[in-house]
Amino acid sequence: MSNPIEDRLTAMGLALPDAAAPAANYVPFVMQGNTLYVAGQISSGPDGLIKGKLGEDMSVEDGARAARTCGLSLLAQVKAACDGDLSRLKRVVKLTGFVNSTGDFVDQPKVINGCSDFLVELLGDAGRHSRSAVSAASLPLGVAVEIEGIFEIS
Repeated sequence: MSNPIEDRLTAMGLALPDAAAPAANYVPFVMQGNTLYVAGQISSGPDGLIKGKLGEDMSVEDGARAARTCGLSLLAQVKAACDGDLSRLKRVVKLTGFVNSTGDFVDQPKVINGCSDFLVELLGDAGRHSRSAVSAASLPLGVAVEIEGIFEIS
């Protein structure tokens, strides 16, 4: 049986990566009732980690593309948490985005829009969420963006 979310991803020319294993002493997600908490997913693409510092060596557009990869990784974790059934995703509740940026960089929201816009494009109203977008002096492994999420699951 086809899954509407995965069909839409395919139509967008995208595919979910494998759900990343934890890199330290934590679990990638926790399900509490119908609420799924997904640990921070770092910017990574087919060529590896997307590294950089906004306001120094990355443009806002590059940062937004990095944030979009975090969205794909978040969905990969949702799929893993739902035993491979992404149709159980009912809504994106909240994202918290961290942007590796210089002290004078002020466009963190524009960077995290890369993930937010992607989720709304993919999921429609179910992708609309509350959000925080904050600066970080550095992020793990030098990545540009890290985003964690809270989701409603059936």
